[in-house]
Amino acid sequence: MAAAFLLRNLYRARPALRCPPSELPWAPRRGHRLTPADDELYQRTRISLLQRESPLAMYIDSYSSRGFVVNGNRVFGPCALLPQSVVQWNVGSYQDITEESFSLFWMLEPRIEIVVVGTGDRTERLQPHVLRAMRQRGIAVEVQDTPNACATFNFLCHEGRVTGAALIPPPGGTAVTSQAQSAE
Repeated sequence: MAAAFLLRNLYRARPALRCPPSELPWAPRRGHRLTPADDELYQRTRISLLQRESPLAMYIDSYSSRGFVVNGNRVFGPCALLPQSVVQWNVGSYQDITEESFSLFWMLEPRIEIVVVGTGDRTERLQPHVLRAMRQRGIAVEVQDTPNACATFNFLCHEGRVTGAALIPPPGGTAVTSQAQSAE
């Protein structure tokens, strides 16, 4: 310790006495390894696939003001996405959403955990009694603008959740396509 203190002070005091560390009589030692040990070089990482992605899962590929592309199939106008099917949804705007228009979501087995609602280009408030009726039946409702609702639906489906979506296309010239479609 004293030798290190002396060398440090000499190094700082006179530039002429400075020498590179390789010429010092002792070499600094590291307290940790920089390379793996021999037994670590030959170990392999194994991955166990617990669950394969379901080929029947619903994914929204793109949307436009006309409708949606779901699993490569075009759907025109508002639609309801169920765990294994797509149906036309008979609403014109968020103001037309009633307890009756949500009835198809609570009649299904297995029970849907959450319904993602896309209300067009803006997030709009749904009528409180409609939300209350869904909550009483044990179904959560997430209301978002349609672009975010599409992303949320895809994320929840990828997680393996039992999810439904009620989507109204955004008006105007909005269009988003997936990278796979733009490559074609």
